[in-house]
Amino acid sequence: MSITVSALDISRRSDRRRFIELDRSIYDGDPSWVPPLRVDMHTLLNPSKHPFHEHAEVAPYIVERDGVPVGRITAHVNHRHTERWDDGAGFFGFFECRNDPEAADALFEQAATYLRGKGCRTVRGPFSWSPNEEVGLLIDGFDSPPVIMMPYNKPYYAGLLEHAGFTKRKDLLAYEIRNAADIPGRLARGVELIKKRHGVTVRPIDMKRFDEEVELAKWVYNEAWEENWGAVPMTDQEFDHLAKDLKMIVEPSLVLFAYVGDELAGFSLAVPDANQAIKQANGRLLPFGIIKMMRYLRKVKYVRVLALGVLEPYRNRGIDIAMYYQTFKNGFDHGYHSGEFSWILEDNYAMRNALEKFGARPSKTYRIYERDL
Repeated sequence: MSITVSALDISRRSDRRRFIELDRSIYDGDPSWVPPLRVDMHTLLNPSKHPFHEHAEVAPYIVERDGVPVGRITAHVNHRHTERWDDGAGFFGFFECRNDPEAADALFEQAATYLRGKGCRTVRGPFSWSPNEEVGLLIDGFDSPPVIMMPYNKPYYAGLLEHAGFTKRKDLLAYEIRNAADIPGRLARGVELIKKRHGVTVRPIDMKRFDEEVELAKWVYNEAWEENWGAVPMTDQEFDHLAKDLKMIVEPSLVLFAYVGDELAGFSLAVPDANQAIKQANGRLLPFGIIKMMRYLRKVKYVRVLALGVLEPYRNRGIDIAMYYQTFKNGFDHGYHSGEFSWILEDNYAMRNALEKFGARPSKTYRIYERDL
């Protein structure tokens, strides 16, 4: 039986469709899989539509066994990462494959060959596309679907990567609170003390000033996460693209700005878990997918805390705890009873300790792998 790896041209819709539709042959029938919206995938992969491509070089591949597609991958060089870290890293993403080690090896070797040709010394992933989108390979927590903008894969994927010579570089954790009503009352008193002691106030986003608020969030996001492992600042175009997408599902009371006196100190973004509604559309908005999705979105009572950051001068004052508390208080007041905080670097003990004070516990583990070139 023969293995063939072919390069695709994702500027062509037909090639994007071949790349995108491969996942159905792997996941159909899997109750934890959430079929991504095809229109979103076309945008994400289209060099003329998604701003990531403005600072990256991307090579997509598909592998066939005896003429039948069985896997896919992208190899990409993120020049923003190179400028920030200069560590010789290239990346792979959008990896999907049947449980076929020979086919997976062929994909990874093709990606490695491409990245060597670009001067990279290591290949790291999965990143689809960067730390600002979907990151990591799920290695623990397969019993429930992923929340919005978090990945999902088959349990055997880790074995395919390790067979191809990849080893762990970093783990990312998802924390979960299953019932916001169980948050200890003593934390409410503690948060009030934090606010009084440091002059902290927390307010929700003003949707009437959405564009101005996005500019504030963009500044805090890039400043607060600047020193995190692997962090890559978002361009204006990338942040605006994400904000436009999330605006459709945002609950204003869950998007928070923290101040110390009159000075902006932090930002927190939580959104309803739209994946629960997206699953109803089965990946397709037309003809009836969008109706099913919007109708179900009103029933969602679960949130994802997607980002929370405090500017360096204001850290270690409990501002993160104040924002976490306000997120779940506001969410509970609007009918949201549980949620996930994701993702958290495994060695970010300050953030992990803050979450555990609320009774949050790790629920899923995602791994970033690396291989020398």
